[in-house]
Amino acid sequence: MLDKIRNKSSGIVLYGVTPPKARCGREDILAYTDRHLAKIDTSVLDGLIVYDVQSEDARSIKKRPYPYEPALDGYQYSCEFLKNIALPKIIYRAVGRYSKDELTDFLHEVDVNHYASIFVGAASKSQRVQLSLASAYALHSIIRPGLVLGGVVIPERHQKKQDEHFRVLSKIKKGCQFFVSQGVYDVELSKQFILDYSLLGQLLNQPLCPIIFTFSPCGSNRTLDFIEWLGISVPAWLRDELRSSNDILACSMKFAQMHWEILRSYAAQLGVPVGCHVESISTREEDVAASIELLSRLANQKFD
Repeated sequence: MLDKIRNKSSGIVLYGVTPPKARCGREDILAYTDRHLAKIDTSVLDGLIVYDVQSEDARSIKKRPYPYEPALDGYQYSCEFLKNIALPKIIYRAVGRYSKDELTDFLHEVDVNHYASIFVGAASKSQRVQLSLASAYALHSIIRPGLVLGGVVIPERHQKKQDEHFRVLSKIKKGCQFFVSQGVYDVELSKQFILDYSLLGQLLNQPLCPIIFTFSPCGSNRTLDFIEWLGISVPAWLRDELRSSNDILACSMKFAQMHWEILRSYAAQLGVPVGCHVESISTREEDVAASIELLSRLANQKFD
């Protein structure tokens, strides 16, 4: 995975893991981990993403559909409970949660041969932070420039501000080597970003870093509400089709496959390296199983 990122390759396949609740005991953590990862075919994977869970209450004035509970630290969870999975891990760091000393300790400790990281900024301008994203990038460049670093890309923000491609290139200059999107439900927004990213790269003669698109099965109306609460754009027609479906989970998986086929083909035409990332937003057993099945389906869609 790390070499694929450095080589700006297409075809990277990732699976996302949310650490269990901080209140869980060791046996519960082991059971949770087994439930989420035991059935995954690691042969189709390049790596795991391990999230950094935060409340994000500042994101929206609407009530959070799933109540927030503190989770285990993603890096510590990975070191202790995912060490037997022989895949590189990408550790999210919501940098505003950490002091300069805390992020410095992480950068000193992390093994650059088996880990990468993604630095994430504040969910909104009103969120109070200890450390800015710019400061986190500066620390990375000084302390551990050898750690493969990624960022987030948000096609929904591109629709509003028309500048996401400039943001991505700015982050590349600050050390980012790959980017992961939010869940894709509005494929046209992602296509527009791909086009603008490609054109800007051509204009500036800038090699393009991989864009990893995220796909998240949806197993209930409540999960759909949460998807939209997270800021993921769901077109009205697709929302209606999902809500009226006899099997919302199967319906969402069908569209995820279609969207990935569209994006990988479109990106190939424009010379943009892309990959896919599957996650389960819900911890329901059916949704987790669906995410594992979706991972297998997307991984087996061959690149041109």
